[in-house]
Amino acid sequence: MAAFRRRFRRGHAGGVDLRLPSEERAVLRSIAPQLRELLEDPSDPALARLFPPAHPDDPEVQAQYQAMVGDELVASRRSALAVFETTLDADHLDAEAVEAWMSTINAARLVLGTRLDVGEEPPEDLDLDDPDAPAYVLYDYLSMLLSELLRELRR
Repeated sequence: MAAFRRRFRRGHAGGVDLRLPSEERAVLRSIAPQLRELLEDPSDPALARLFPPAHPDDPEVQAQYQAMVGDELVASRRSALAVFETTLDADHLDAEAVEAWMSTINAARLVLGTRLDVGEEPPEDLDLDDPDAPAYVLYDYLSMLLSELLRELRR
């Protein structure tokens, strides 16, 4: 039986060493342009989890808040995504890149979870003939990857 190989190993100065197989890097590379495209369409309902309303009970205050910080929030997501993309082939992530990876992986997870209407409990039996099966598998993979990265940072 093959031993589990950790994808992340705590490095120096808050960073981590990256040990992702090329197939997994390719999967992560494929989500980046999709997430970037999504960030260009603020009306897409899948963004609701990325940018939840700060004042849901007061539309006027929410509109003011959105006008004041909305562009900055999107720019922050874009910046993290750019760092994520430029470090996809790296062997080491510094603290800034680790933060960008967590932000980007979680953003992709949240978007997928919103589109799949994932609740607290995952579906019990995934039907592989379901057209959404690949998206559920990607959601689970991203969840596992984020969890593994967080676990390594707590070491």
